[in-house]
Amino acid sequence: MKRRAIYPGSFDPPTYGHIDIVRRSLELVDEVVVAVVYNPQKENYLFAPQERLDMFREELKEAGDRVIYDSFHGLLVDYVERMQAKIIIRGLRAASDFEYEFQMALMNRHMKPEMDTVFLTTGAAHFYTAARLVKEIASLDGSVKGLVPPHVEKRLREKFAQRA
Repeated sequence: MKRRAIYPGSFDPPTYGHIDIVRRSLELVDEVVVAVVYNPQKENYLFAPQERLDMFREELKEAGDRVIYDSFHGLLVDYVERMQAKIIIRGLRAASDFEYEFQMALMNRHMKPEMDTVFLTTGAAHFYTAARLVKEIASLDGSVKGLVPPHVEKRLREKFAQRA
């Protein structure tokens, strides 16, 4: 049986930090499901779930079928169970990330004791990168080069040009 991990997040947009976590996760498990979380009632996402998945797919071509691209809403533990996985991957940048993620991991474990959360710290080059900041910089016509892949940077420019 393949060891499958779920890497959930809003990924709006995917950054080099997110991509780094996926690649490093593939060193630990056989398959990683990049799972874009969305809330149908929440309308402040810049990119639709499929657009976010397409950006990941374009950047992770070398991983082939070891990366599965999906989206969901609802409880993460229910999704992990539906996907027949037992591992949740979470990326950490700072101590403040750990506090929140630790609480979530404990609550998930309370609901589904058979599930484990694996924390991976982002690489030093991406320690300060947050999708929220990337969007803010791009919205003000600033450069996000080095924070996101070139194709994501292009999509950001296009999105903000449409809104202007």
